[in-house]
Amino acid sequence: MKKHEKVNYIEMASKDLIKTRVFFEKVFSWKFTNFSDEYIAFYNEGIDGGFYQKKDDIKNNSILLVLLSNNLTDSKKRVKKENGIINKDIFSFPGGKRFHFIEPGGNEFSIWQKDE
Repeated sequence: MKKHEKVNYIEMASKDLIKTRVFFEKVFSWKFTNFSDEYIAFYNEGIDGGFYQKKDDIKNNSILLVLLSNNLTDSKKRVKKENGIINKDIFSFPGGKRFHFIEPGGNEFSIWQKDE
């Protein structure tokens, strides 16, 4: 069962989505869904997640942890209240909406809410 504000989805950078996809398909038999030329997703592999196209060098912090929320507006208010910096305001994507924030230690996270 997916739980409110617990780790729900993981995103990782890739400099070459085609090579990344082929690697995980061949090595681990992962199945992917293409959402665009810049994003592929995988499901039922322990945790759901995806890879996004990264043109710059990939640094140590190339994973984006995505939390699930039952109330995105409330989650955003609480992030801001605790000195989180909203670096991507709420936006829609296939299946829901989300925002990104920088926590005080400097790491980027995201919180999403499913479309109803």
